[in-house]
Amino acid sequence: MPRSGTAILPLHHGKAPAWLFRRMAALSREILTLTVAEFGADAFLRMLSDPWWFQALGSVLGFDWHSSGLTTTVTGALKEGIRGLEGELGVHFAGGKGAASRKTPEHILLAAEKTGTDPAGLVHASRMAAKVDNAALQDGYQLYHHVFVFTTRGSWAVIQQGMNPLDRTARRYHWLSEGLEDFVVEPHRAVCSEQRGGAVLNMTARESRAAREAAALLGREEPERLIRELTMPARHNLDLSDLRPERLRSTFLRTYENQPQTFQSLLGLQGVGPKTVRALALLSELLFGAPASVRDPARFSFAHGGKDGTPYPVDRETYDGTIGVMKKAIRSARVGNRDKVEAFKRLHTYFGEAA
Repeated sequence: MPRSGTAILPLHHGKAPAWLFRRMAALSREILTLTVAEFGADAFLRMLSDPWWFQALGSVLGFDWHSSGLTTTVTGALKEGIRGLEGELGVHFAGGKGAASRKTPEHILLAAEKTGTDPAGLVHASRMAAKVDNAALQDGYQLYHHVFVFTTRGSWAVIQQGMNPLDRTARRYHWLSEGLEDFVVEPHRAVCSEQRGGAVLNMTARESRAAREAAALLGREEPERLIRELTMPARHNLDLSDLRPERLRSTFLRTYENQPQTFQSLLGLQGVGPKTVRALALLSELLFGAPASVRDPARFSFAHGGKDGTPYPVDRETYDGTIGVMKKAIRSARVGNRDKVEAFKRLHTYFGEAA
């Protein structure tokens, strides 16, 4: 059974200073290059999809270990660090924060055109990951960051983040193409969560199967029947007040015209968003007795300090030294001298046994 996952982070203001971001990008470049050279591009995607590994990477790069900005800054540093090496490493980054996230399909198409990779499946995966975490899983976090990482061979990973302005926290979602069986059934890669949501609608839970099937069936019904049913007295824990049935009519008409056969095809239709899914989830229980799940699917190390001086200020000299060591190790590996790379492995083994 695949793990499902999130990471909860407090919202922090500000951004990484230019001098730190330059170093983050430089060190990211060396870490990414060595990782791909040693383990391959697919292994790098697996690492990105692990929220603990990703969090540890942010700490190594010197960013706040528990800040929401870690997600955006680390992915930005990776994207900047790999610039110019995409073809050599076979790894490409698309999307980003805010407006950049909406350009993800455009970024994928541009990269795929250079490599000859078929972009259709990649664009679909990016769109479905965003749709699921915004509409099928309604946990109180509105997406504002979406990064899509893919290889020349077509493997992909998604790192996206949502914001909850009420409790001032952010939640990160990790996806990976490897092992993904269904976009709408427990699709996330890993779990790393300290908080659980209260009012959650989770149509991706395995126990929501009947609700998903009922929602797809209802999506094929005439709009007027659905609107009539939505005016029934509320006898469900979902609140009707924010559904506004009169505004759902046009969306229900679109689903009726397209006759979706599955919940995934229903979710993929243009205009089907959180309110449509909530309405169909409510009707699934009212008419078919198929309730949707309300289950929330939700060791850091410091090497160079943290942006805000926690646990201690970033030591620029040590940071630059680390970048230099990584560069030398990579150059040695490229010319066949693997002594330094093997030394890194032995160091990892030593500390692993000592832990």
